[in-house]
Amino acid sequence: MKALRVSAGLAAVAAVLFSSPLVAQAPSEIIFGISAEAGSLQALTGEEFTRRANEKLAGKATVKFFASSQLGGDKELMQKLRLGSVHLSMPSSIMSTVSPEFALFDMPFLIKDRGHLNRIAPNVFWQMIAPVTEKKGYKILGLWENGFRQITNNTRPIDKPDDLKGIKLRVPGGAWRVKMFKLWGANPTPMAFSEVFVGLQTGVIDGQENPYTNIYAAKFQEVQKFLSVTNHVYTPSFLTTGTATWSNWPQEIRDVIQQTAKEMEAWSYERGAKDDEVLKDKLVAGGIKVNTADRAAFVKASQPLYDEFEKEVPNGKAMIEATLRAAN
Repeated sequence: MKALRVSAGLAAVAAVLFSSPLVAQAPSEIIFGISAEAGSLQALTGEEFTRRANEKLAGKATVKFFASSQLGGDKELMQKLRLGSVHLSMPSSIMSTVSPEFALFDMPFLIKDRGHLNRIAPNVFWQMIAPVTEKKGYKILGLWENGFRQITNNTRPIDKPDDLKGIKLRVPGGAWRVKMFKLWGANPTPMAFSEVFVGLQTGVIDGQENPYTNIYAAKFQEVQKFLSVTNHVYTPSFLTTGTATWSNWPQEIRDVIQQTAKEMEAWSYERGAKDDEVLKDKLVAGGIKVNTADRAAFVKASQPLYDEFEKEVPNGKAMIEATLRAAN
């Protein structure tokens, strides 16, 4: 009887150990979900990552990719990453709700171009921003592209900040994008991306702001009259997993995912740059009227946002200064 009790006790201990995240377990499926529409740069990047990762994994595990909010919007996907029911996602603007440091990418006209992003990535992003997410239960694996954002609406062309007055504009979740558009005179309205088309179609909102790739993939040109080229912020997307999920995977799985995530950085920037002009032309062909906004007027109106960021965000001033130094 004593031997049976000892055996049962050892079995119970073994069961706890092997169900613990401290013991690496190879996943049979790696679930990768995003909110962006099929055909967008984020979706194309996710598809290419999935293809490359599965080739390297060679059957040890299989990445399965889901776009178009099939597994939930950004907020739901962030929750599922922490719970481990989704293993990978590609959040963008919503990351400023996780850690305020990510609002660096909400500072208008701060990122000059993709080369500028590459110059600040090692010392600003990977040293000052990415590590803070691990305290919140997330691990950033890749700095990919969402893109330079433009404004569309059904009221008027936007040339200067005053033109935004009275316009109800959809923005993604995140306090700093709301602050920016309030500062410029708009009525910013946070809304899930999956709800935006119907919101524009029914007049619940007048406009929205997104990179060309998201505007075109979501067919916003069908329900918008004006596209104003502002390039007001550059938003990366961040290949992200949960810290518990990451620690539970064997090293050989982590190595493949991390290596492929790094490979995809240059791929996403090159594809984004290639698509920008092509997609703008397609939007024009779809009937939307395009104008180029007065950048200087928007820059002048944005200074209070920088002042607030430097005061309120940890290392805010240091991040802004380091980013500006790397601009040329």
